[in-house]
Amino acid sequence: MQVVIGADKDGFQLKEAVKKYLLDKKYQVIDVTEDKPAEDFVESSLAVTDKVLSGEASKAIMFDEYGVGSAMASNKVRGMVTANVGDENTAHMTAEHNGAKAISIGSGVVGTQKAVEIVQRYLDTEYAGGRHQIRLDMLSKMI
Repeated sequence: MQVVIGADKDGFQLKEAVKKYLLDKKYQVIDVTEDKPAEDFVESSLAVTDKVLSGEASKAIMFDEYGVGSAMASNKVRGMVTANVGDENTAHMTAEHNGAKAISIGSGVVGTQKAVEIVQRYLDTEYAGGRHQIRLDMLSKMI
């Protein structure tokens, strides 16, 4: 599975730790902030969003200090669904019921171990479709 990741300066260290985990688990990682962090979460989240919507990756993870900013910026783009998550259950449910194409994680909210657990749960979860698709269709008409 290809996973795209990116971070601003506040999420860069956590992104690097999660990236190492993903590479150790043999995921194909596209890092849009490989050499240096983005100055702002808007920049990094839009770079991640572009990769997902172009089909280069099926799932994505964004990192900033609280996760909220990246999710807000990404969700402004038509066709994108990004959820700010801080626990494994939310990561699972947003992937399964909301078809989240990306999650955002706050480095000021969770530590490395929790972030890895969240990411793995998200990546292990498939979108259920069915009755949940109605909501996604409603959301896509809003933007």
